[in-house]
Amino acid sequence: VTLNGRQMPTTGDNRNFDFGDLASEAVSAVEIYKSGRADVPTGGIGSTINIRTTRPLEAPGLNISAGASGVYDQSRTKRESTGWTGEISGIISNTFADDRVGVALTVVRQERESGGANHISWGAAPGTCDNADAPADITPYVGQEEWGGLPLPCFAWEGPNQNENRPEPGEIYSVPQTIGYRLEDYDRVRTNGQLTLQFRPVDTVTATLDYTYADLELDRSFNDLSAWFNFGGQQTVWPTEGDNLTPSTYREFSSGSDYSMGAGEDAFKNEDRSLGFNLMWDIGDRLTLEFDYHDSKATNEPNSKWGSTALLSMAAYTRDVTTGYFEGQELPILELGLSDPLTPDDMQITGSTFQVNQSEMNIDQARLSGAFELDTGFIESIDFGVQLTDTDYDSQFSNVQRDAWFANTPVGALSDLLTPASMAGAFDEIPGAGDPRRQLDYFLWDMSTMIARAEDLIASGDMGIFVPGNGDLGPCGTALCPTFTNWTTNRATTEETQSAYIQVNASTEWGDFPVDMRLGLRYEQTDVTSRAEVPAYNTIVWVGGNELVPTTAGESQFTTLEGDYDYLLPNFDLAIDFTDELVARFSYSETLTRPNYVDIQGGVTIDSPVRIDSGTGSRGNPALLPFESDNIDLSIEYYYGDASYASVGYFRKDVKNFIGRDTVAETVFELPHPGLGPLADEARLAGVGPNDILDWILTNRPDAEGVDVDAGTVTGVAGRDPSAVFDLNIPVNIDEATVDGWELNVQHDFWETGFGVIVNATFVSGDVGYDDDNIGAQFALSGLSDSANFIGYYENDTVGVRLAYNWRDTFWAGNGQSNVGGDHPTYVDEYGQWDLNASYWFNDNLQFFADVINITDETAYVFGRQKDQPLFAVQQGTRYNIGVRYKF
Repeated sequence: VTLNGRQMPTTGDNRNFDFGDLASEAVSAVEIYKSGRADVPTGGIGSTINIRTTRPLEAPGLNISAGASGVYDQSRTKRESTGWTGEISGIISNTFADDRVGVALTVVRQERESGGANHISWGAAPGTCDNADAPADITPYVGQEEWGGLPLPCFAWEGPNQNENRPEPGEIYSVPQTIGYRLEDYDRVRTNGQLTLQFRPVDTVTATLDYTYADLELDRSFNDLSAWFNFGGQQTVWPTEGDNLTPSTYREFSSGSDYSMGAGEDAFKNEDRSLGFNLMWDIGDRLTLEFDYHDSKATNEPNSKWGSTALLSMAAYTRDVTTGYFEGQELPILELGLSDPLTPDDMQITGSTFQVNQSEMNIDQARLSGAFELDTGFIESIDFGVQLTDTDYDSQFSNVQRDAWFANTPVGALSDLLTPASMAGAFDEIPGAGDPRRQLDYFLWDMSTMIARAEDLIASGDMGIFVPGNGDLGPCGTALCPTFTNWTTNRATTEETQSAYIQVNASTEWGDFPVDMRLGLRYEQTDVTSRAEVPAYNTIVWVGGNELVPTTAGESQFTTLEGDYDYLLPNFDLAIDFTDELVARFSYSETLTRPNYVDIQGGVTIDSPVRIDSGTGSRGNPALLPFESDNIDLSIEYYYGDASYASVGYFRKDVKNFIGRDTVAETVFELPHPGLGPLADEARLAGVGPNDILDWILTNRPDAEGVDVDAGTVTGVAGRDPSAVFDLNIPVNIDEATVDGWELNVQHDFWETGFGVIVNATFVSGDVGYDDDNIGAQFALSGLSDSANFIGYYENDTVGVRLAYNWRDTFWAGNGQSNVGGDHPTYVDEYGQWDLNASYWFNDNLQFFADVINITDETAYVFGRQKDQPLFAVQQGTRYNIGVRYKF
C-alpha cells in the first residue's frame, strides 16, 4: 500500500500499512493495480493499492464538509462503558489568487470502546508413550517423547486404566495443554489530520506541500481464568475412528494443583508523521517531469507505566480434578473439581510478566519521473524514472518475568482486594457456552492495586521475592514492574534501495480490433545492514560434566550483518477491444515482496549451556532474498450497461524464495572452547569418557592456564583452544510454489429502479499444502482460501442502502501453537459476516447515515490438526454507528 505513490513507514516488524491512519474524508481516489507495472513501486506480489489524498487545486473554490457520529459496540465485556462513543471529522479546502493557490485541511478525532470474549485452549504437542520403563516391544505413539504423552495401559496411574478407545501405537494424537477463558476491553483514541498547500505560479508548474499526522492510543484491560494440565493421572475418552485424534474427554487427577486467574493493564501509542513535497512541470506539449520527496516517521511505544504488555497472576491451590470436554464444539468446557468452595482466602499471588516493545521507522524517499508523448502511430508515450529509498528501523524489547508458580502469600492477605465474578453469559454466541459443567466462578481485581499490596508484603518480609531467571528485578527491585532501559534485544536495520524504470505505451489494431499494449522494465537494487546489541561474550567456562557456560565481560557490544540483491522486473500488458462492450486482457509481470523486518534483523543469541560437541543459538538473516513472483493474468470483461458488467479472470503466480528456518554452523564471537582444546584431547587419548573429561583435567593438569581446581572449572584460553562452533537457527529462502485461481465478478443494475447487486468470488489453490499426517517442519503456503462477497443495494438521489455479506473459507495460518514447542499447524475456520449501511439526504447539504457491522454477531474460530481441536475462539459482538454529515 502506498500513499500518493510513496512507501510509508509502519510500527511493526512487518511492512503492512494501516488504513486506519487516514481519514476517509481526505481520500480523493483509490488506485488498484492487480498486475505489476514498471512505474508502480515494488512491494506486492498480488497487487498494489495507492491511496490519493485531496488536492485543493483539483476542486477549485470553497469546499467544506463536517461530520459527527456515535458508535455503540456490543463487544464490551466488563469495564465500565459510556455506551456510545463519538467521532468528529471535517475537511475544508479553498483556492485563492485566481485558483493559483490552494489550501486543504482534514481532521478526525475518534474515541471508541470495544472488547472481546475469547477462549484459549493451547494444544500440547502430539504425544507418545512417556514411561521410560515401558517394555521394549511397545511401539511409541507418534510425537515428542518428553511431554504430553499418555501412560501405557500396563503402566497407568494407580487404579484401573481409564483411557477409553485410546490411540493405537503409531497414531497421531493431541492432548490439551491448558484451557482458559478471557474477557478483555479496549479504549481507543485516534487522531488524524492532513494539511495540503498548493501553488501554481503558471499553468505548467504545480507545487504541492503536504503534512500528514496520525496518532493512535490503545489501552487494554483483561481478566481471565485457566487451568494447566500436567499430563499425569489421565482419564480419557477418544473417538472410535478418525485421524489426528483429539479426546472428547480429557481428565487429570492432581491434588492441590493451581486454579489460575490473571489480570492485566497495558497500553501503547502509535504515531505517524509525514512531510512531502511534489513538483509537476509540463515542459512543452509532450514532456512532463515530476519530482517527489517525503520524509516520514512512525513510532510505537508503551503508553502505560506497566509497559506494552502486563500480566499479574493469582491462583487457588485447591484444584484436585481437571476435565476438558471437546465434543465437536468450538468452546471447550473446563470443569474443575475443587477441594473446597472457592473463597478469597484461597488466593495467592504467583507469576507475572511485564514486557516493553518500542520501535521507530524512518523513510526518506526521492523520486524523479517523467512521461514523453510521441506521435509515431504505434508508440504513444514513454514513461521513465528513478527512485531512492532509505529506510531505518530500530526496535527494542525487554521482559521482566516472575515464574513463581507456587503459593507464597499469607492467607487472607489479599481478600479485601478481590471481587467475586462469573463468566456466565460471556460466550453466549459460541457453541457449547451453555454447558452446565463449565467453570464460571472466579475473582476480579485491579492489577495496580494488587501490585502495591504485593510490594508491601515483600517489604515486610511476608512474601518471598522470586528472582527471575535473567536476574532482572526492574527499577522497582521486586520484578513487579517493567524496565525501559535494560533491553533484552536492541536492533537497528537499514535498507537502502535504488530503482529505475522505463515503460513504453503503444496502441495498434489487430484486424478491426483496437489493441493497447504496455511494455516495461524496472530495476531494483537493495542493500541491507543490520546491527544488534548482544552480550560481549569473551570465553567459555567448563563448569561440570557436559555443561559449559559462555561468560561476558560485563558490557554489551553491537554485531553487524549485511546483505544485498538486485532484480530486473519486466512487465507486458495487452488489451483487445473485440466490441465496445467486450474486452480481453493479458498481463505478464515479475514482482517482488521484501522479507519482514523481523527476518532481516541481525543479532546473534546463543544458548546456555554450551555442550562439548557444539552450541546452539539463533539470529536473523539480512542476506534473505525477497519473494519473487512470475505472474500471468487473463480476463474477459463484458460491459453490457452503464452500471452493469460481468467478468471472468484467471491468475497464476510462480513464487520463489519462500522463507523458512534452517540451521547453519558458525564460530560466532570466536569464543575459545576448552572442551575442544589440547587439554581435552589428552583426556580423550587416555580413554576418558565425555562426562569425566573435566575431572581428568582438574586432576592431571592443575597448573595449566585456565584451570581452577578450587572452583572446579576450566576456562577456554584464546590461542590454545579453538573457537566454539554454534548451530544457529536462522530464516532462509527455502522453497518455491505455484498459486493459481479464478475470479468471477458480476455487477448488475436493475434498469432504472435503483436496485442492484454486486457479486464476486475467488477460487484459489496452491501446489504445496500442509500435511496433517506429518509431524515436524514442513513447507506450505499460508493464507490460501476461497472467498466471496455479495452486495445488494438501492440508490437514488435521496436514499442509499447497502446490505453486504463477506465470506472466506478455512485456511492454514502457519505453524506454531502457544506454549507448544515444535512445528504444529494452526487453521482459521471459515467466516462470513453481514453488514448494513444506509444514508438519507435531507436536502442538498445535510445527510444522515447509519451502519450495522456484524449483524448476526458471528464468532471466529481457530483450530489445530482437526476441527475438533480448538485453539482459540472469540465473540466479537455487533457494532452500531449513527451519524450526520453537512456539506457547504
